[in-house]
Amino acid sequence: MRDEGARLASLQICEEPNANLPVLDGSMPNVHQALVQGVIAAKEEARARGHDLAVGFNVVPTFNPADTFWNDLGAVADDRFHQALDYVGLDFFPDVFRPIPAEQLAAAVEAVLTGLRTADLAKAGIGGGVPIRVCEHGWPTGPERGEERQAEVIEEVIRTLDKLRGDLNITGYSLFGLRDANSAGEGLYDRFGLLRDDYTPKPAFSTYSKLIAELTH
Repeated sequence: MRDEGARLASLQICEEPNANLPVLDGSMPNVHQALVQGVIAAKEEARARGHDLAVGFNVVPTFNPADTFWNDLGAVADDRFHQALDYVGLDFFPDVFRPIPAEQLAAAVEAVLTGLRTADLAKAGIGGGVPIRVCEHGWPTGPERGEERQAEVIEEVIRTLDKLRGDLNITGYSLFGLRDANSAGEGLYDRFGLLRDDYTPKPAFSTYSKLIAELTH
């Protein structure tokens, strides 16, 4: 931040601190304290240097009623944290890791975002004035994942977010991957792109472009 802070619009502290997996920060000890202290320190540094920088953190949806992340965060979050926090991000991949029937997709998206706002954030004392940003969203193609369906999912999720953004204070959306890592690969992460690895567009590329033109304001 000291060298490039003037070029930054936002700064994320931690990577998915509520996901207890070896490669993610949720598996680290004292992650709640690190998150709180990191947000405070980053905001203080930005203010001291005169940078207009949004400081926040990201999470993944959780479906375990025994999960204590938000309560534990609320227990260590103080006034300085709440005053420094500019957004909460959500890494969000509906119908990727947990299959959802097509006719239930929009309702599932609405349920997750509403639950994040009204239940999870509330447990940590994070009020409705703190925006939600969808920091990662995508739907990969593959042998059993058609390109036309990718376009349909991208459109339905984005339109649902647009419908909800006023009520839930959703202020940002970021696509997970524009181009495939390997269009011949069969791994889940090989074909998240809206472009194939030779830069030819899938149908979702046109859909996404039209949504940007229509909904960006």
